[in-house]
Amino acid sequence: MHGPSAEPASATPSVTLLTEGTYPHSHGGVSVWCDQLVQGMPDVDFRVIAVTGTGREQLAWQPPGHVRGVEAVPLWGPPPSGRAPRGRALRRFLTAYELFLLTLLDPAQEHHFSRAFHRLADHATEGTLFPALRGEEAVRLLARVWNRPGLATADARPTLHDALTATDLLEHALRPLAARPPAEGITHAVSGGLATLPGLVAHHRHGTPFLLTEHGIYLRERYLGFRAEPYRWPVKALMLGLFRMLAVESYRTAALVTPGNRYNRRWEEHGGTPSDRIRTVYNGVDPAAFPPAGPEPEVPTLSWAGRVDPIKGLETLIRAFALVRAEIPDARLRLFGGTPRGGEGYRTACENLAAELGVGDAVTFEGRVEDIRDAYAAGNVVMLSSISEGFPFTLIEAMSCGRATVSTDVGGVREAVGDSGLVVPPRDAPSMARAALTLLRDPGLRARMGEAARLRVIEQFTLRQTISAFRDIYHDLAGLRQPVPAHTPLARPAPVMAMAAGGAG
Repeated sequence: MHGPSAEPASATPSVTLLTEGTYPHSHGGVSVWCDQLVQGMPDVDFRVIAVTGTGREQLAWQPPGHVRGVEAVPLWGPPPSGRAPRGRALRRFLTAYELFLLTLLDPAQEHHFSRAFHRLADHATEGTLFPALRGEEAVRLLARVWNRPGLATADARPTLHDALTATDLLEHALRPLAARPPAEGITHAVSGGLATLPGLVAHHRHGTPFLLTEHGIYLRERYLGFRAEPYRWPVKALMLGLFRMLAVESYRTAALVTPGNRYNRRWEEHGGTPSDRIRTVYNGVDPAAFPPAGPEPEVPTLSWAGRVDPIKGLETLIRAFALVRAEIPDARLRLFGGTPRGGEGYRTACENLAAELGVGDAVTFEGRVEDIRDAYAAGNVVMLSSISEGFPFTLIEAMSCGRATVSTDVGGVREAVGDSGLVVPPRDAPSMARAALTLLRDPGLRARMGEAARLRVIEQFTLRQTISAFRDIYHDLAGLRQPVPAHTPLARPAPVMAMAAGGAG
């Protein structure tokens, strides 16, 4: 169900969507958003450069005919073709690579990042970057750079094994540079991070306008994710330096940044984006596609929908449910959504936690549901327990279905809910349990909040509004309407840890 299209314009630019781990090879909120955008503009020629995992992923979405091509760029598939540089070419590469490494590790060298990055992009085009990164010289160069006096990494005594690990991670992370950068139209990255690489290169080489949409803050999510990674600190410092500098470069390069909520906007401004180049565009749903869900289940039930992933905070939800069950012994928790490849261990840990807390018989992992509306109808209350979010589709879909919600106060959740649902701190099981109990015990309050939630969606968060906003933006960037303001000088980027701490939700 794709909902209404915006009114077509007389002339529309071509758009290359830049994705990572989402459309058209994976399910999830960002993929839904991409599909809605594409389906809503049938007169636009879309193309997709999709950063994927292994390259063996099947299409999860069948792109319509006006998507002229999908180029998959696997991070962990066979390496891009090319030949290792030798002699003078190798020395030229190592000079560029040393500067690039320093921009990731030494704050005094950050202003060289753009120049160093595009030198590596040139090596990728020549076919020398990836073979060079797989060579011994690149590994030993990183080991020497890490141990330079004055760099914080030297105190951690990085090993040659660390250098091998980090160089391998970096080689894979840079593989999107193997994609052919679009010379025409507009590039539209639907997240920060690795998806932006072809857009940054296209702008540098061809002046292709670059648009960046952030649903969640990619940099913040990398900080959260790397906490659990097994790498030693020098490896983490290098990779997080890459993600941070890509964020800064993306904000510097983008003709327009379109966060999905005001929370993201604060991060983007803190990262150096001028406020006149930021425009908030909320996610939207078609209220006709998500009508009121109908009668509630007879057994008190909490439902949840999403992908089974640590960032969704399911441990907190299960702990909260155990507290609910202590008060309402027949309560149930139903979890709808698939487990991505590699996430099986997390799901098992969640199942074990439910068993340890004595609620294993009342917690069911339902898997992927054919019609997501069934997931919302399955609960008296719909829960969202994430530790990081942008402007979550599952929340506004549940609101459109007229269900009362309990959500964690992350990202744009509070902007979405307003006073039509209950919002609690993330990772706070007792607060989540109290909110769920309040709603389960008060049918009248649930009904009032559900009605207010649907009305809020109809008034503020419709799909038609979202599509119309991006149609206008595409025309602006193509010069078919009023031009987007020109670039202005950026403030010096904030220190890494300051940015990481500033977005804790």
